[in-house]
Amino acid sequence: MPSRSPRNPSAPTPAGRGGPLRRRTLLSLPALGALGLAATACADQEDGLDPVDPQASRPAQGRTAYGEGPSQFGDLYLPEGEPRGVVVVLHGGFWRAEYGLDLGQPLAESLAEQGWAAWNLEYRRVGTGAAGGGGVPETLDDVAAGIDALRDLGLDLTTVVTLGHSAGGHLATWAASRGRFEPWAGGVEVTHVVSQAGVVDLGGAARQDLGGGAVQAFLGHDYGPDDAPVDPLAQVPLDVPVWCVHGSEDTIVPVSQSETYVDAAVAAGARAELVRVEGDHFVVIDPDSEAWTATLAVLDSIA
Repeated sequence: MPSRSPRNPSAPTPAGRGGPLRRRTLLSLPALGALGLAATACADQEDGLDPVDPQASRPAQGRTAYGEGPSQFGDLYLPEGEPRGVVVVLHGGFWRAEYGLDLGQPLAESLAEQGWAAWNLEYRRVGTGAAGGGGVPETLDDVAAGIDALRDLGLDLTTVVTLGHSAGGHLATWAASRGRFEPWAGGVEVTHVVSQAGVVDLGGAARQDLGGGAVQAFLGHDYGPDDAPVDPLAQVPLDVPVWCVHGSEDTIVPVSQSETYVDAAVAAGARAELVRVEGDHFVVIDPDSEAWTATLAVLDSIA
């Protein structure tokens, strides 16, 4: 059986994590452009949540692979009763291999406590080794396949929210537009997006050199017009509402990223809202923060 979190007996906590990240841990991380938290896919697999039986009549929390690669899996956290909906948690780290889904674990636990089914998704990232092999299109292929794997988990997919931090905010917002393009069309539909300090203006991030060339490394080249299918700003307006939760003191992904996106989306007739909170880049993924309380309030407005 998987180990259980003392914060929520119904939510799985991967063995060896030492419990959820807390604010003091987040503040100790270096800027995401440098090497910091080592979170390789090999370690993720050794954490070994119980595998999910896709033939089970009821949803089962635990770890499910959606591909054969070591980074192609997700961890499902379930509430005590019927879920209010599904939240796909997409971690950040400027798409780099050294950052993993343990960044999303505290949020997934909190979401389950609030009545949501939380699908904490791992994916291939930029770099070498078991956690690497990502970038465009591999990272996007994984996010699409990981979201589509929800069909096999026995969940009601009427409400599917993508929630992502930093580069995960890019992926969360991109996922709501993926149906416009092959080979990502025809999958599980995203109904709402919550971007937490997200890189939602890819061209602007490249010009600002956010993450020390992170956008160029993710794309595999300098940003240009042909990258519109993977740039959330270029896909405005979306057909689903988007909330951009962003710390006003964020120096890693400045709040101007969210401001630019929301202004463009609203001008194009889409439903988009900037939720400005006090704090830095990491406050939005601290489950003890007022910023997370504001994010939960957004989710409460959905279901």
